[in-house]
Amino acid sequence: MSISEKRSAQQLRDQGKAAFERLGVPADDARLCADLLVMADLFGLTTHGLSRLESYGERLRIGGINPKPAIQIERAANAVIKVDGDNGLGPVVGMRTLQATMDAAREHGVAVGFARGSNHFGPISPYLYEAAQAGFVSLVCSNATTTIAPWGGSDARLGNNPLGFGAPGDDGNHFMLDMAISVAARAKIRSALRDGTSIPETWATDAKGNPTTDPAKALEGFLQPMGGYKGYGLALMVDLLAGVMSDAAYLTHVKSWVDAPDEPQNLGHFFLLIDAKVLGPNGWLLSRMKDFMMILHASESANPDRPVLVPGEIELGRMRDRLRDGIDVDAAVLGLLN
Repeated sequence: MSISEKRSAQQLRDQGKAAFERLGVPADDARLCADLLVMADLFGLTTHGLSRLESYGERLRIGGINPKPAIQIERAANAVIKVDGDNGLGPVVGMRTLQATMDAAREHGVAVGFARGSNHFGPISPYLYEAAQAGFVSLVCSNATTTIAPWGGSDARLGNNPLGFGAPGDDGNHFMLDMAISVAARAKIRSALRDGTSIPETWATDAKGNPTTDPAKALEGFLQPMGGYKGYGLALMVDLLAGVMSDAAYLTHVKSWVDAPDEPQNLGHFFLLIDAKVLGPNGWLLSRMKDFMMILHASESANPDRPVLVPGEIELGRMRDRLRDGIDVDAAVLGLLN
């Protein structure tokens, strides 16, 4: 049985920052990275939280990630941001791109940001949350290491590219849709392997393309896209926005952080930000968002044990609870931090 200990969010932010600093990351970047990963843990997205210190730390130590990148941010046009992350930590590149894109959107009402030269940038929910807190509607996506075969293909050619959409909600009840293109994230399969449990056969195939419940065989095979060919199309759309258009790597040009941890991945990210204030008077969107969610919640649940929910509701509820009561942190993660 896994053993965990409770820590406050601030304790984890401070310890995470110290850990990244010991890995050679400057203080401001270490704080940015730790804050994002702790937010993931607050949301309950533990596979993308401080547990990522293991893979990030390994790559920092062997030169696969640049601990002190010279991140370049330029305005390609008034509302178009281009960022070269210089192979820095993904959360640092991602958050700096988000901040620059929000600045441009404040000036012009809408802005897009393209980042290249990045790495795994954590889950999308923290970016959606930061944007919504600042009053922005956001579309955020990133490409990823190849783990999915083209529809009808027999080998991995595209990534499980995450896609998210967020909108500010009344009293902080933001709409936050954060999803990977596969039926289940690869991190969940790794967790099943670590815990010695099986997986549903709809999650992945083995190396020959046959559905499997064995997580070890699944990690040697391919993830299954949600919705079949429709999920495949969505994954390609994300790679075009985040990879091709950002001048980052795409499809099989993306390096695997597992197979080649010492090489830059050159991942790409895409941000679209809309300043809600330009769409109507103060509070206009929040009022409509409140009504939007009330209409959905008013639907009588078919299963009393499973009430109707809106994307982001579970994560924000977890955040409120964990900010009050603390975060249960796995002993292995605490060991990494120490």
